[in-house]
Amino acid sequence: MPELTLATANIIIEAAFAKAAANDLKPLTIAVLDAGGHLKAFQKQDGASMLRYEIAAGKAYGALAVGMGSRWLDQIAKERPHFIEGLNAVSGGRIVPVPGGVLIRDKEGVLLGAVGISGDTSDNDELCAISGVSAAELRYQLGE
Repeated sequence: MPELTLATANIIIEAAFAKAAANDLKPLTIAVLDAGGHLKAFQKQDGASMLRYEIAAGKAYGALAVGMGSRWLDQIAKERPHFIEGLNAVSGGRIVPVPGGVLIRDKEGVLLGAVGISGDTSDNDELCAISGVSAAELRYQLGE
């Protein structure tokens, strides 16, 4: 069974930081979770504000919880806020329904985990997540 290795998680983080540097973004915090929602790797750039880990991990965890990127959760939060409230309640408040969390899949489409990023705008966080997953030669998933 395919799994997300530490080496791969570190490639995702390094590439996401490189994308942020190339675009002169604010300091990022990145959490990479395996398919079971367990932390595989985490880094926080100097100058990143507090609670960024919780936000980044919440974006990734939310993506894993529903099987779609956190951008989908953001849209559903607008359309069906009661669903997000319920989802957050049953997860112990661990879900952050804003863009910046993307699923990580292998080339065959098998779910390996998710990456969540926080620190800049949600769109920029998501852009860096996509860059990281792509650099690891894996597939990312935002929506259906």
